[in-house]
Amino acid sequence: MLNDEVPPNAAPRAGAEARLVRAMGVWALAASIVNITVGGGIFRLPAFVAGQLGSSAPLAYLVCAVAMGLIVLCFAEAGSRVALTGGPYAYVEVAFGPFAGFLSGVLLWAVGTLALSAVATLFADAVGALVPALAGGAARVAVLVATFAVLGVVNVLGVRQGTAVNVVSTVAKLVPLLLLLVLGAFAVKRANLSGVATPPDASLARTSVLLIFAFAGVESALVPSGEVRDVARTIPRAIALAMVAVTLLYIGLHLVCQGVLGAALGASKTPLADAAAVALGPWGRTMMLAGAAVSMFGYVGGMTLAVPRALFALGRDGFLPRRLAAVHPRWHTPYVAIAVQGVIVCALAVSSGFEKLAILANLSTLLLYAACCLAAWELRRKDVRAGGIPFRVPAAGVVPFVAVAVIAYMLLSITWQEWAVVAAVLAAAAVLYFATSGARATARARSAARS
Repeated sequence: MLNDEVPPNAAPRAGAEARLVRAMGVWALAASIVNITVGGGIFRLPAFVAGQLGSSAPLAYLVCAVAMGLIVLCFAEAGSRVALTGGPYAYVEVAFGPFAGFLSGVLLWAVGTLALSAVATLFADAVGALVPALAGGAARVAVLVATFAVLGVVNVLGVRQGTAVNVVSTVAKLVPLLLLLVLGAFAVKRANLSGVATPPDASLARTSVLLIFAFAGVESALVPSGEVRDVARTIPRAIALAMVAVTLLYIGLHLVCQGVLGAALGASKTPLADAAAVALGPWGRTMMLAGAAVSMFGYVGGMTLAVPRALFALGRDGFLPRRLAAVHPRWHTPYVAIAVQGVIVCALAVSSGFEKLAILANLSTLLLYAACCLAAWELRRKDVRAGGIPFRVPAAGVVPFVAVAVIAYMLLSITWQEWAVVAAVLAAAAVLYFATSGARATARARSAARS
């Protein structure tokens, strides 16, 4: 980082960051991105897209992949220039200052918390479908508590253990999907893939807007940047590997489902399981239902690794109690943030009262993406560096603004009531920011005096 761009809280931040272990490489980070991105949605996604666009549904995946590609290019450059824990929160803070960074951190944490809670609820339901004795009531609560307790302990024991769980669960979730992709291809009927027509622009755009959230996840997976080795090299390569893999997987699975089920795909509630039943027999359906549970568990595991680091970053910088930035003396992990996050998410998942906030989470995601695209441009303009040669976005003067324009187009579908909710959340965050400004200034002064 340039000397004149050092943030005012650099000293306490550096001390907290120095205690973290940089253990994540290209493959571990790519696995984390795939793990978080390929969540429970893929098991319902083909039916939704087919119901909206029919046989032209694969076009929506391509449109969405192009839009997301512009966004992740900006993430790749920003991530290669900023090595701090917090991911997008840190990128925006370094680019535009602590206030903008704090608001981005609030958006990041809210998105991750809501998404993690939602998928955890689906995971509990999937377990209940596979094992009826664990469905509903106290048994469902026990499944959720046990899940977060186990994953919390694993992540407290060390980032290596947490990333190991992510790699294993990513492989485990991809095996049934890849089996369907390969073996299901032999059951495809060519007639079901013929007659592709260009859909109306409005239908394609609207479906692509909704579909983009199936590609989301990179923003949460990059939160543990303070525990990534050689960020200038690791982050861009991991993002590229993960996003190419996810795009090919989604399009391939949709083509198999469409080729096997034909017109029935749009009405299916379990499209991958139904396609597996036709292509592979009853065991295929059971495999896919079990795969759904594994996939959701993998998502929960990946987010349990990533989301607490947002609380760590906010505590580290004095926006929240500094106890949240505590690092375990033996395992070198942010154990307090992990424990607090686990309790919050488990409470939301048990109560199941957060579904109505899904639109807020989606809007928050798009606002966060826009801020990070602009941050990538600003970081490059300031020539901020984390060590090594940073990744440079092709046509860097254009791509971030094209990405922001795409996001702005998506936001046209948001109602004023939804905007009002987000405005209220950000206003509350702003009050918290200015209410803690005195305490943060005092902490900086004490840190400067000790140094």
